[in-house]
Amino acid sequence: MIVDDSSYFLNAARCLLEGEGIMVVSVASDSAQALQQATQLRPDIALVDIDLGSESGLELAERLRHEAGPSPPPVILISSHAEDEYADLIVASPALGFLAKTALSSGAIHDLLARRDDGHRDAPVTEPPER
Repeated sequence: MIVDDSSYFLNAARCLLEGEGIMVVSVASDSAQALQQATQLRPDIALVDIDLGSESGLELAERLRHEAGPSPPPVILISSHAEDEYADLIVASPALGFLAKTALSSGAIHDLLARRDDGHRDAPVTEPPER
């Protein structure tokens, strides 16, 4: 699931990720849509923009954790802003990590998920993985 207030980014990210073999089960442009879709569709992961216009993606990450049912999706925060602008907030959030929108790829997502599965929550991934 991808949550972003930019329809352009939602379409571009969906095309990119689906082209790399990740099934995007839904897109949402605000918190209400995201919570509803997460509860109904139970996505494996939620990519959430930190800045959702008049809403906060950081607050949505917390709400997903508590309101999206017994198995909420792990959240990866995304942004077009530099990670250091939000570093303390990202660390304090329940999110798995952070990806710059320019670094978004299936490999970067898999790397963050692998860190979670290894029990690590290292520094957020901001560069695409080397292949």
